[in-house]
Amino acid sequence: MTTPILWTTAEAAAATAGTPSGGMWEASGVSIDSRTVQPGDLFIALAGPNHDGHDHVATALATGAVAALVHRLPSGVPEDAPLLLVKDTMAALQDLGTAARNRSDAGIVAVTGSVGKTGTKEMLRLVLSEQGPTHASIGSFNNHWGVPLSLARMPRHVRFAVFELGMNHAGELIPLTRMVRPQVAAITTVEAVHMEFFASTEAIADAKAEIFAGLEPGGVAVLPRDNRHYLRLAAAAGAARVVSFGSHIEATARLLDCGVDPTSTAVFALLGDHALSYRIGIPG
Repeated sequence: MTTPILWTTAEAAAATAGTPSGGMWEASGVSIDSRTVQPGDLFIALAGPNHDGHDHVATALATGAVAALVHRLPSGVPEDAPLLLVKDTMAALQDLGTAARNRSDAGIVAVTGSVGKTGTKEMLRLVLSEQGPTHASIGSFNNHWGVPLSLARMPRHVRFAVFELGMNHAGELIPLTRMVRPQVAAITTVEAVHMEFFASTEAIADAKAEIFAGLEPGGVAVLPRDNRHYLRLAAAAGAARVVSFGSHIEATARLLDCGVDPTSTAVFALLGDHALSYRIGIPG
């Protein structure tokens, strides 16, 4: 089975305003870690305070990367090495993520919250993958590099995609959600987490509500009806259609009972006037 192409030389160069050298290539994946590069990956040499990916370009290419995205010429690589030279590799990663989102017509879900983000994202991935090809961020790739990386890895023809967005300071969600541009934005809960950065849980709720800044017109906000900040979150959702969940009698999707075993979760709920019972093949 042929692995789908994620990025061609021309597409990546156009997205990042980069200058290619060393020949043409087609990448089937994107990596920022030379230790986990797979054959066919485009390796992005991010530079941080403790490590510089440019020091590992030679290793990435030897491991099977088809090209490296760099903002300076790395040492230890041949003159004809396949490189894409950009002004800043972090900005270029964000540009790739934005370009991947712009070319996709998938139904996009973004999930944030004080707890339960990764589990909710995985449950959505499991359920949506039964309806069509689904892409989801890996693990907890939910920050300023994890979100654009997850976007850049999104195949162009998936039907659904689920992204986890994380924050521990006010203002951090806005650039992430505007990059993802979800049609559905879900907040799992608001709790007293990262209180060293916030004056109150109300301030945390306001920061979580930043996810609505990127919600597409006509989008849906999914909110925890049992949470004491529900009304605050619903007001912040603005013109979005609000759907709520929880055991609260006014919840749109009302949980009546659930049972969890080591491999699955059984759910009994009311969706409007319709009683539902189902099992998800993941505990939680």
